[in-house]
Amino acid sequence: MAGFSPNEEIELYEEIKFEPNVMCEHIDKKLSFRSSQLEDGDIISFQKPSIPGGDTQVRYKDVPSFLEYVHNRQVVHFRCLEKPKEEEFCLELSKLHTYDDVVERVARQLGLDDPSKVRLTSHNCYSQQPKPQPIRYRGVEHLLDMLVHYNQTSDILYYEVLDIPLPELQCLKTLKVAFHHATKDEVVIHSIRLSKNSTISDVITDLKTKVELSNPDTELRLLEVFYHKIYKIFPPHEKIENINDQYWTLRAEEIPEEEKNLTAQDRLIHVYHFMKDPNQNQQIQNFGDPFLLVIREGETAAEVMDRVQKKLRVPNEEFAKWKVAFISMNRPEYLQDIDAVSARFQRRDVYGAWEQYLGLEHTDTTPKRSYTANQNRHTYEKPVKIYN
Repeated sequence: MAGFSPNEEIELYEEIKFEPNVMCEHIDKKLSFRSSQLEDGDIISFQKPSIPGGDTQVRYKDVPSFLEYVHNRQVVHFRCLEKPKEEEFCLELSKLHTYDDVVERVARQLGLDDPSKVRLTSHNCYSQQPKPQPIRYRGVEHLLDMLVHYNQTSDILYYEVLDIPLPELQCLKTLKVAFHHATKDEVVIHSIRLSKNSTISDVITDLKTKVELSNPDTELRLLEVFYHKIYKIFPPHEKIENINDQYWTLRAEEIPEEEKNLTAQDRLIHVYHFMKDPNQNQQIQNFGDPFLLVIREGETAAEVMDRVQKKLRVPNEEFAKWKVAFISMNRPEYLQDIDAVSARFQRRDVYGAWEQYLGLEHTDTTPKRSYTANQNRHTYEKPVKIYN
């Protein structure tokens, strides 16, 4: 019936069940039906006998392994991550395929020599979009783990081809750093990619090769800015591994000469722009770019504001409308021209002390981040250029 020669040996298997798992047992042909517990309706599968060490290469050596393949067979639709709505190709895989099996098949389909340059991303069944985080190198055991999203199973995977092997990439960290020029009214955003064991000093060294400095010997520092406030000045030897730039802005800037030789009487204070929101009980709202400023012992508010105006290059007509206040715990104390600013800042170490700062009250007249250069905009809200 199978078309084999009459003297061809065959092996028999009983398919006991297919779901939820395959159960298939070899049948001893010498036993009776009763001894083998074979009854009406039972399924018997047959094959030519497998030859140990034979030259013929077969994908599935026997009936049980073939049934396992059929049971776990999965057609996966692959899409390029950059074009998540367009299907690129399909592959018939097994849900039991390992991570390496899957990326090897994808690499073969794409004509790549190095499967480790393939990075996969799972599908979100609810949003019908790629998941935010890609699959880590050997981060899952089997194809099924890539396809399951909560209690649903998808048949879509997204792929991308990397410039370097994924294991190597995962040892790197990419930070987006906004560099504020000292003399130009612009902000340039650079991507810095370094080993996770690198330090802030390494970030600054790399950044110096990409930015235009006022002079080659200029020192840089890296700040953490959130909601227009400076929350941290990074020490040079801090590791970059735990820095999260998804929510915080990493800002690099030149260290002014006046900050390099501070005396015991000098103060390095935070200066923020603010205005009062009439719709929220006159609560303070910060905006624009915060900055650090050295104030000298006995220096008056008028003298400090004169330096602020020169630093920010604000026209006289507009600057005349600005007010200055010492702000502690979000409560402003407006200063008169003759008030000594340093007397308000009793703490010597104000790094990270965003509770106390010098506030510049004025109207936020800058456009909402159009990112286009405007010659009339001041340095407290600089235009942005992005370089990857």
